Amino acid sequence: MNERGRVRGSRTAPKYGPDWRMGQRLTAFLAAAASPTIAGAANAVIPAQWKNCTQVNKRYPHGVGKLGAHDKTSGVPVTTFKRSTRLYRIAMSYNRGLDRDKDGIACEKL
Repeated sequence: MNERGRVRGSRTAPKYGPDWRMGQRLTAFLAAAASPTIAGAANAVIPAQWKNCTQVNKRYPHGVGKLGAHDKTSGVPVTTFKRSTRLYRIAMSYNRGLDRDKDGIACEKL
């Protein structure tokens, strides 16, 4: 095979043509777009409602949790949180740190 991707003595089209290059560029673009970068994560905008637990507790005083979630605590468990799997998923999509103990309840407080 020579430097043009052809087998010696053959009159076939080169192995790497414009279609191959386009495929390589597309693959590189999709890989870059799909992978989160440090700069992209730092520039992500978090809505004020989900920025931190103080903001969440202004709207939902006892936190937001999935249906069927139970507070993991050695003391008195919180049972008065807003039960909404949809709201919990939205909160987690913006800020995973809201549910530090990973019990299915974000920003629980008595």
